Amino acid sequence: MGDKVSRRELLRNAALAAAALALPAPLVACGKEGAPPAGQKADPDLERLTSWTGRLHAEGLTGPRTPLGRSANRVGELAAGTPYVPYTLEAYLKAGGSPSAEPLILSLTRFDCVTLVESCIGVARLAGNAGAPTWEQFGREIERMRYRGGDRHGYTSRLHYFSEWITDGERRGLVKDLGAELGGAKDARPLRFMTEHRAKYPALADDGVFREIEAIERTISRHARRVIPTKRIPQVVSRIETGDVLAFATEIPGLDVTHAAFAHRGADRILRVLHAPLSGGVVQVTSTTLPEYVAAIRRSTGILVARPLRI
Repeated sequence: MGDKVSRRELLRNAALAAAALALPAPLVACGKEGAPPAGQKADPDLERLTSWTGRLHAEGLTGPRTPLGRSANRVGELAAGTPYVPYTLEAYLKAGGSPSAEPLILSLTRFDCVTLVESCIGVARLAGNAGAPTWEQFGREIERMRYRGGDRHGYTSRLHYFSEWITDGERRGLVKDLGAELGGAKDARPLRFMTEHRAKYPALADDGVFREIEAIERTISRHARRVIPTKRIPQVVSRIETGDVLAFATEIPGLDVTHAAFAHRGADRILRVLHAPLSGGVVQVTSTTLPEYVAAIRRSTGILVARPLRI
């Protein structure tokens, strides 16, 4: 390896990179519209947005009869090799920002597991619209998935627990929760990981934010999650489609899931996982099957499954 970089410097670099892609409220285009001025390099994020939506059009993956998950999965394939960068959504806090005014962090050139899922779905939805895609339109697609009710008004409005990302999205017609129809077992354990690990979340240093998150945890804990147990997954793989969103449930006290991804079927029709893993460092498709992948996760209890919907 080359010169070592300290953790502090790594976080600072991540913060600066993410801050460059932040869209504060109200949402603005951030200068990413159209061609760059003469002599200025093209923006790689906007280039990807234009290129990827163009590929979906060229491959016939934008029509109303094409499952949105299939289109989103194709975007994920196009993103293969893109670096995994953790904590990009928290970077503004590490840079001194306030949790009361959370910016909209967008990127198509770096992902964590959740932002990969959101970005692929966002690009797929945008490709179905008439006209050339814009960065502002992409931001609006992300905003309505990432925030409760699609309304961004600070750190606490973000859907921090991925099981709520699913239930909130289903309530608004963005996804369909497949837990019940796939025979998922109820997981009624209370969710309290964030407030019980306050020091891990910089925003929770603010007492008001802490109380709001505490209230949110109580609210979402009233509704049990439907988890397809690890042993049952081989029985339902034929009913899971390419592009279905997977969330990997855990037995860790107070926590619902530890990872999010897409179900992926390649030319061999074997169900695998397309994701942005911390361990692999880049967006990739697993070599193992979905049942094998889940069985190998320490403290895993199964999966939540949601199907992205065209709206």
